[in-house]
Amino acid sequence: MKNTLKHPFERSGVGLHSGETVRVRVLPASEGEGRYFVRVDLPEAPAIPATVNAVHQTTLSTELRQDGATVRTVEHLLAALAASGIDRARIEIDGGEVPLLDGSAKEWTEAIARSGIVPFTPTQEEPPPLKIESPITLQEGDAFVSAIPASQLRFTYGIDFDYAPIGNQWYSWTPDIESFGDAIAPARTFGFADQIEQLRQLGLIKGGTLDNALVCDREKWLNPPLRFANEPARHKLLDLVGDLSLLGTFPQAHYLAYKASHQLHVQLAKAIRAANH
Repeated sequence: MKNTLKHPFERSGVGLHSGETVRVRVLPASEGEGRYFVRVDLPEAPAIPATVNAVHQTTLSTELRQDGATVRTVEHLLAALAASGIDRARIEIDGGEVPLLDGSAKEWTEAIARSGIVPFTPTQEEPPPLKIESPITLQEGDAFVSAIPASQLRFTYGIDFDYAPIGNQWYSWTPDIESFGDAIAPARTFGFADQIEQLRQLGLIKGGTLDNALVCDREKWLNPPLRFANEPARHKLLDLVGDLSLLGTFPQAHYLAYKASHQLHVQLAKAIRAANH
């Protein structure tokens, strides 16, 4: 059984990196379309599939590209759709970056729940499900991502930062046991006060504020309270879910990541896809 949205919903907000206000409309999609973006602000409204083959770059967010049209920072919305079981959705957007909202996937997940979810039985032949039959690991320095055959779907994430408020954190999430909306969706993006100016000079995080990102210095959080003691680790797990959603489905496995990046997440997704061909 597959699912789509019952009703469309709309959200507006500022893009993390662009700083521009963007409107997003998420609608039910037709069979076989999967999840995809439509740049309604561009001539002929080009479509950009939310698939791993469409990944263009992964600098501090995941950006998709098709025929010259791009959309970036897609991971939070895609995580919310995939974790809510939405297999197909048309995402109309009037700019090049998905709004950050409060820095988490909470508003997206709540909007999907309010919209309603409609099951459908595919009438077309579906491709065989992706499988993880032997461990897949990718490593970069001491950072790594792995997909390990497992009896149930599970995601585990570890981070380690030389900032006292974060330090070493881990979180493990099993969708069958804990709801995404409770355990993962509320975890907000985070950053470091001593890196803000440098990133802005690179043209990044123009839309980042203390209202849509957790920020810490070496000693303390500048905008407490946190929603979870290990909110940063949970947010990285959220990013992993969003990036792996580009596979279309989550093959049953234990996904384990440590100090990883969007780039490593996407490389793992590509390795899984390659292992199934």
